[in-house]
Amino acid sequence: MDLASTSFVFLSSILVLFMTPGLAFFYGGLVSKKNVVNTMLSVFIITGLAILLWIILGYSLSFSGNIGGFIGNLSNPLMHGIDLKTLMPNKIPTSVYAIFEMMFAVITPALFVGSVVGRIHFKFLLVFIILWSIVLYYPMVHMVWSPNGILAKLGTLDFAGGTVVHINAGITALILSIFLGKRMKGNRHAHHYNLPWVLLGTTILWIGWYGFNAGSALAVNNVAMQATMTTTVATATSMLVWMLLDMYFVGKPQLDGVCTGTLCGLVGITPAAGFVTITGSFVIGIVATFASYLFVNYLKPKIGVDDVLDAFGCHGVSGIVGSILTGFLATKSVNSAVTTNGLFYGGGFHMVFIQLIATFGTIIFVVIACSIIISLLRLVMPMRVTKQEEMRGLDQSEHGENADYTVSINDRAFNKNKDIEVNANEFKGQVGHLNNPNLPKD
Repeated sequence: MDLASTSFVFLSSILVLFMTPGLAFFYGGLVSKKNVVNTMLSVFIITGLAILLWIILGYSLSFSGNIGGFIGNLSNPLMHGIDLKTLMPNKIPTSVYAIFEMMFAVITPALFVGSVVGRIHFKFLLVFIILWSIVLYYPMVHMVWSPNGILAKLGTLDFAGGTVVHINAGITALILSIFLGKRMKGNRHAHHYNLPWVLLGTTILWIGWYGFNAGSALAVNNVAMQATMTTTVATATSMLVWMLLDMYFVGKPQLDGVCTGTLCGLVGITPAAGFVTITGSFVIGIVATFASYLFVNYLKPKIGVDDVLDAFGCHGVSGIVGSILTGFLATKSVNSAVTTNGLFYGGGFHMVFIQLIATFGTIIFVVIACSIIISLLRLVMPMRVTKQEEMRGLDQSEHGENADYTVSINDRAFNKNKDIEVNANEFKGQVGHLNNPNLPKD
């Protein structure tokens, strides 16, 4: 056992797990006040759900056996028959690798939650995540990251999840948004609940992303160090590019925009992190941010898709850009796993062609599979909440809870049978003189 690499991957696993509550704060801060609890719970509950699914059948379907290069088999349910002490080629135990991949299975479905908040039934979402994991996520892991996978054999470069995670989750977000339809008019322009939470969530995600990207080297080596550097440069670039775009088009820098741009950089560099130079990461940061900014601010309103928190606009668009640009910018000088240099490093169009096949093949697969799952699931259970529930907010209608319990005299839902409401007129009379314009001013 390589103790240094084992410790590194173990720590990286913890960092990736840390990303999910970070995403809960990011999404929870962006939504309206009446949907905060529902949004954060929808993200955080996946930590339990996805972990159990991974142990029961996820690891086996991803890495045990091979059926046509698309998926594994169920020869190791509950991970029975797997010697967790066996060392992998990089001399880390199978147990540590399984834990690391488990955390990717947690964060990936959490990403598309941002597209459906405020209008989807919680029970529908839970069942959808179970089916989505089995039908989409585990096959994608097998196709890209298993040596027997069809995309792996094709030569696809996906260092930490461009196709498996971000395009997969981003396209899912788009399809869910289309099936759900737009939010009611009164809910489409609600204020963000808590922008400091958005910044907190962004910070946690950035920190956790080093486990996500650098950890995908699965060893303490030069590739891990390169992935750390490229992740940092691409993210810093995207942050500033989004801010500058806001300053030009909106007229002022905005915190939610800076946080969104930061996330676009993290997403865009993910498939390329261990394959490109620092210059390459700079290019990816710029192009991914421009593409996501254009979609979120100009294309999305025209096509009429109500992706509430821009899960597709960020993860889908930037993930697609990063995956394709890997074919242009990958180089053997960074990672010997790159068998053919990208176009900009003298390798011709070979890697570009492979990345295009992998990228658009993933998009087609996700669109078809998601549409089938949603269509069948809607036959047995409602997908969208009622108009009354949507206007009331899912915190109350789905969970009977609120993000905070600050009350006001006029909020009868919270003040029923309370002294402040029963004696409201008397209370107003006692303090009413404070609003008297004839009182002398200090």
